[in-house]
Amino acid sequence: MQGPPPNRYVIFFSIAVLGCLADLATKTWVFSRLGLPGGKTFWIVDGIFGFQTSLNEGALFGIGQGMVWLFAVLSIAAAVGILVRLFYYGAASDLLLTIALGAIMAGILGNLFDRLGLPGLTDGKGDRVFAVRDWILVCYQQFHWPNFNIADSLLVCGAATLALHMFLQDRAAIKRSQARPHNVGFL
Repeated sequence: MQGPPPNRYVIFFSIAVLGCLADLATKTWVFSRLGLPGGKTFWIVDGIFGFQTSLNEGALFGIGQGMVWLFAVLSIAAAVGILVRLFYYGAASDLLLTIALGAIMAGILGNLFDRLGLPGLTDGKGDRVFAVRDWILVCYQQFHWPNFNIADSLLVCGAATLALHMFLQDRAAIKRSQARPHNVGFL
């Protein structure tokens, strides 16, 4: 069995590492400027788009609050699964799949870093905080989208790219099946 082309390793790990670093750097910068949640909001477009810190001990849209360790274990399992699928089973031979999973890996690693308490944040009582640092704020009139971060954006973009990949694969399979001659034979 032949492995994926060497450039797929470069593409995947570049996206994963640079995406994760961008996420961690922006979280650190915003939290150092605005402080822990409850502080000020910095508006880029008044009342619509800005920066506001928040901590999420759950997952998407705050679902599963307090289940940080479950989400950390699931994140590690997903990261291992991605690496195995891409580089052991050879899925990295597909460029679009490599890009999508690189973005997802970046998002997983950025949020996992926070879930493990590695930023060293503490609450008012001196206890370590095990929560994802969110800071991007989007509002429109009464609608307030849950705060998110670069890792979340990478996860969403990676998932959208995976959906596109599946759509393109399905279309290609349909075209291949239509191009095959149909045998109409008798027994």
